[in-house]
Amino acid sequence: MSFKFLDRMPPRKRGIIYLLLSSFSFACMALFISLAGDMPVFQKAFFRNLVAIFMSYFILARSPEKFRIKKGSMPGLLMRASFGTIGILGNFYAISHTNMSDAMMLNKLSPFFAILTSIIVLKEAADSFQWAAILTALIGAIFVVKPSFLFGNLGVSGDDFFPLLVALIGGISAGIAYTFLRKVTLNGERPIIVVAFFSTFSCIALIPFIIFTYQPITLQQLFFCCMTGVSACFGQIFISSAYAACPAKEISIYDYSTVIFTALLGLIFLGEVPDWLSILGYAIIIGASVMNYMYNNGHLRFKKS
Repeated sequence: MSFKFLDRMPPRKRGIIYLLLSSFSFACMALFISLAGDMPVFQKAFFRNLVAIFMSYFILARSPEKFRIKKGSMPGLLMRASFGTIGILGNFYAISHTNMSDAMMLNKLSPFFAILTSIIVLKEAADSFQWAAILTALIGAIFVVKPSFLFGNLGVSGDDFFPLLVALIGGISAGIAYTFLRKVTLNGERPIIVVAFFSTFSCIALIPFIIFTYQPITLQQLFFCCMTGVSACFGQIFISSAYAACPAKEISIYDYSTVIFTALLGLIFLGEVPDWLSILGYAIIIGASVMNYMYNNGHLRFKKS
């Protein structure tokens, strides 16, 4: 998907706009998840991926290679789909049970966990500065999760703590999934195949859980679930357009605008206001991301080890 007036812009500016559109789409996805109300997370995730199946299959059916998967891609596709499904469930559960911006911020830790996983899977070593960025981001996550055994009366525990822990697990799983996404695309696999395989795998894997936890839903809930899928698909389309227009290292930092959009939508539609500890955690995580971004683009004069 592209817009003609954007095509006339310089690639970097065009990439930034597409990434901001993607961030807003994912923020809308989070809002629709919350508005869907009290229903099993498995049903929410199923509808999100069902829309992606229809869109990806339509695109593949019109492509020259159709549904052909490249030799050697299957193990990576299975790992990407497995951890991606866990990541979605963790993110959706957290959004449904805690502050939206907290859940999305913890999900945005995934690039740091992708670095850790890449060391093992892709043999891509991190240097000392990147290790420092990872450690700083994890410190920021502690302020967002704020366990009571560290923060006392200011912290959270029990029912309030569990969704934040699930969000963190979702972010870790998403980071692992992104590593295997990179592995299969480096093998030459088409991105649309990855989307179609992941969506199909996820829907099939969720069916047994849906059977045992099924809960009748209203037409309004069905509408919000479908809009969750539509928003997620637009988010994927816009982010693909962004990285097609410009290298990721030049624009990826703008992906954190998702947290800002999510916080604004949560405030306007749900009356959610992050506490000062969460805001401090956001600042630490985004600060670590900015520093890592500047370092990887050569704007900081540190010698790589």
